[in-house]
Amino acid sequence: MRCLDGEPAISRYIVVIPQPYTLESAYSFLEDAERRTDDGSAHAFAVVDAVSERLLGGIGVHWNESRDIGEIGYWTSTDARGRGVTTAAVVLLSRWALAQPGAGRLQLRAEPENVASCRVAERAGFRREGVLRSAQWNERIGRRVDFAMYSLLPADLE
Repeated sequence: MRCLDGEPAISRYIVVIPQPYTLESAYSFLEDAERRTDDGSAHAFAVVDAVSERLLGGIGVHWNESRDIGEIGYWTSTDARGRGVTTAAVVLLSRWALAQPGAGRLQLRAEPENVASCRVAERAGFRREGVLRSAQWNERIGRRVDFAMYSLLPADLE
């Protein structure tokens, strides 16, 4: 929980993560993730250091109703940033997701101001398609935000 609670980059860019992040928030997330995994609409994974077993972040894919388009989202703890951990997790999840029956496209959204997140998408092989202008209201900063849109197709992995 310490990785998520009050961490500036997570608070600013990932408005779906409640702030303050409490034990109740964590349980609610796990219950929702279990339900969405059971019905196949989403899959969530923890990113853990294999040696220390320390939580480094989280990653998931949420599928549209027809299960042919998935959207990847992730967060990374402050001390794990800049080490390629997130890019490696995005690559692994992307390869797995695009190997699912019927999968035709993955999407990833990042605020253009979040340069690190944009770099992760690009290093993981996603192609920038454009910007969704004023796509979402961000309550924490009190304004609408843009999203840079990235995509990855099965052919991009060949």
